[in-house]
Amino acid sequence: MKKIHKIQNTFGINLDHTFDCGQCFRFDKTNSADYETEYKGVAFGKEIAFAQKEGFLYVTGADEKEFESLWRRYLSLDEDYSAIHRGLLSLSDNEALCRAVDYGKGIRILRQEPWETVCSFIISQNNNIPRIKGLIKALSEKAGEKIGDGVYAFPAAKAVAELGEEGLRELKTGFRAPYILDAARKVASGELDLSKIYSMPTKEAEKLLCTVKGIGPKVADCALLFGFSKYDAFPVDVWIKRVLAKYFAPDFTPEALGEYAGVAQQVLFYYERWNGGENA
Repeated sequence: MKKIHKIQNTFGINLDHTFDCGQCFRFDKTNSADYETEYKGVAFGKEIAFAQKEGFLYVTGADEKEFESLWRRYLSLDEDYSAIHRGLLSLSDNEALCRAVDYGKGIRILRQEPWETVCSFIISQNNNIPRIKGLIKALSEKAGEKIGDGVYAFPAAKAVAELGEEGLRELKTGFRAPYILDAARKVASGELDLSKIYSMPTKEAEKLLCTVKGIGPKVADCALLFGFSKYDAFPVDVWIKRVLAKYFAPDFTPEALGEYAGVAQQVLFYYERWNGGENA
């Protein structure tokens, strides 16, 4: 974690918005006095930290070469989010969406490792974020590779499958254990080839993921949005149901927001959860 790459934040990313909008579970905010904000965690089998201060972005644990080859894409810094937001607002003049886009400026859809994303959102079912993080940490410590002092990579599908249902239940995964196991076995055996999903239409990819026991449209769409860059995926959870009922017409469909409906979903989620929506 000694290497630090510093780059001017011309991208407009806001780490607080990005890491606190429910899309990933292996990063935590630190109490570092060196930065305005810092998040430390694990991704792609590496311990990494991202921080901001005075208009600069700091990546601790990576040099410039690794930043360009991995972390720039992970943070979605190669996307023009100003253009994406303009495109969304050209498709809809919904007042809540306009406010949400402004409130959630700086949110970037992370490009996470596909298997980890699928498994994590299976774990997320009927769960809260602290407990999700705890279960993922326990699973990583049990079956993942040790990469630092008390730090473990997310385990490969084969390692998860080898735990069996009993081993998964011992980690307190509850009713999710057979779902996690089914996903792990199908990915490990190649029956579910995650690499093919990138080139599939989103609805077709959603159907494929739903062949895994316990995966429904919401979990599939979360995995597609956060693990496969399917920006038209629009996960509908309790918060989004509330948003749609509160701010949109009954006949509204996410397809109306086009190829970046998933970006709209994230800013709407963040706006309603942290801003209190129209009451703020």
